[in-house]
Amino acid sequence: MASHRSLTRRSGVSRRVWIASSVALAIAAAGVGGVQLSQAATIDQASAPAKRAAPTCADKTYSAMTSAQRVGQLFMGSVTPSAPDSARIALMRQYHVGSVFLAGRSKAGTSATKTLVDGLQAKADSVAGHRVGLLVSTDQEGGAVQVLSGPGFSTIPSALTQGTWTTTKLRSEAAVWAKQLKSAGVNLNLAPVADVVPASLGTANAPIGKYNREFGHTAAVVAPHSNAFLQGSLQSGVLATLKHFPGLGYVRGNTDTTAGVVDTVTTSTSPSVSVFKSGIDAGAPFVMISSATYSKIDANNRAAFSSTVIQTMLRKNMGFKGVVISDDLGNAVAVKAVAPGDRAVKFISAGGDVVLTVEPNLIPAMTKAVQSRMAQSSAFSTQVSQSVHRILSAKQKAGLLTCS
Repeated sequence: MASHRSLTRRSGVSRRVWIASSVALAIAAAGVGGVQLSQAATIDQASAPAKRAAPTCADKTYSAMTSAQRVGQLFMGSVTPSAPDSARIALMRQYHVGSVFLAGRSKAGTSATKTLVDGLQAKADSVAGHRVGLLVSTDQEGGAVQVLSGPGFSTIPSALTQGTWTTTKLRSEAAVWAKQLKSAGVNLNLAPVADVVPASLGTANAPIGKYNREFGHTAAVVAPHSNAFLQGSLQSGVLATLKHFPGLGYVRGNTDTTAGVVDTVTTSTSPSVSVFKSGIDAGAPFVMISSATYSKIDANNRAAFSSTVIQTMLRKNMGFKGVVISDDLGNAVAVKAVAPGDRAVKFISAGGDVVLTVEPNLIPAMTKAVQSRMAQSSAFSTQVSQSVHRILSAKQKAGLLTCS
């Protein structure tokens, strides 16, 4: 057996020979061009197989879906809890509609609402043996805008009142309100309102100020209170929605009832817009887009149809990766001049994900238009794919989608 010293000596000689050979090879390579070794390394890296991420639950579900099921995920139709229309519910099921909006006013309470929602969930699509649950939303802001009330639901004060509370109190109360929604089967609240209504405009602001829907009159007040409401909701397992990007606080007309609503004040860097960035940083999973036009951002398109608003401002500049939902594209007067199918196509083309229509009877025309555009445009088809993936990911977070 060789001694330790002789092994060390031999290994030292081997190392010197190896180093000398390596240096010689490097010099030789440099002498015939100097870049051959780096080129070889690049070629080796390029030829190496790329590591692919394991498919997510959303990927698996998407792959197993039919085209009609995928397109259906892009839509949210309304159901009136106080008087559910079986024909409209059947139509939404026929078109594989993936989300439902509880509209109007109901005093039935949590238990009766849960019974209704359970019936709707039972009719949701199954894909590859797994049910893809419905996103069930409502407007539960407080004050004049509280769809669900009755036994089990608190009477929620207006946002303007909530804005006078400490953020700790608001977060705690919002968690309670969200827990009530959860017990009623609602998993998505189309709140909080992140719009800043200046005190000088106040109740002359028809969509927000008139109903005291704002948390305050400055971004410094609205941002922390909007975030507190948002975080309280998420804490209780209910997805929340910042609305109405890039803000409805500086308009006079209400897009639900008025055509040609234009904001001539807001820019992409206005303090009021920063409230949304704050909410996104706080974890907002959904953002709703206004149907007004913003002359200092994109004078040629309503925000809901503007890639500048959705793709550039919201996605790129603010880094939002969640789900973009429209304000009502069904009955809103702001979009009446646009054909229903074009409303859906324009919104998705601009970067939107979920088309909200309080009139479900428009869904067939909207669906047909989306499918037609998909057949014509691979870029549009890619956008649809990305949107459906975002929606499915949100559903997984809400416990509506499971994969084995």
